[in-house]
Amino acid sequence: MVKLNRIYTRTGDAGTTGLVDGSRVSKAGSLIAAVGEVDEANSALGVALAQMPPGEWREAAAVVQNELFDLGADLATPWPGGEHDLRVTPAQTARVEAAIDAMTAVLEPLTSFILPGGTPASAAMHVARATIRRAERAVVAAAAEHALNPEVLIYINRLSDFAFCLSRVLNQSAGGDVLWVPGASR
Repeated sequence: MVKLNRIYTRTGDAGTTGLVDGSRVSKAGSLIAAVGEVDEANSALGVALAQMPPGEWREAAAVVQNELFDLGADLATPWPGGEHDLRVTPAQTARVEAAIDAMTAVLEPLTSFILPGGTPASAAMHVARATIRRAERAVVAAAAEHALNPEVLIYINRLSDFAFCLSRVLNQSAGGDVLWVPGASR
């Protein structure tokens, strides 16, 4: 269990931060950039969750939000690590894929690209989707320099699809997707 008696420690005043194993790395490095982007994605997902109605999909998104925090912890734990380490697992990815499949089953097939918008919850979920994609790019960059749990890359790749499908589900009861009309203002 985490227990924080002090929020500031002064240990990062020289531009480094500690990893789970106690080692220190630059706050400007790719690994910490990835942790920060995942944190931002988690915050964007929190904004979307705050606007979602109660129900099955809100609960699924809340699980994903908690798992994004786990993913950040996974990134901050050098790989490979001991069996006791918090890691993203194939079962978590499979659960996200099952949720995507369930949402896809109730959605009309796409006939156009869609614009981010519609209900406030859907628009916020689109922001979360774009932020998750940026976090994925940061994780890929970190993986080019650091050994990472390979499941992290797979899981975060699925999350933007999850957010996309969820944004569509959130718009479904409010008239459907906001469709892109190419060249509509010409």
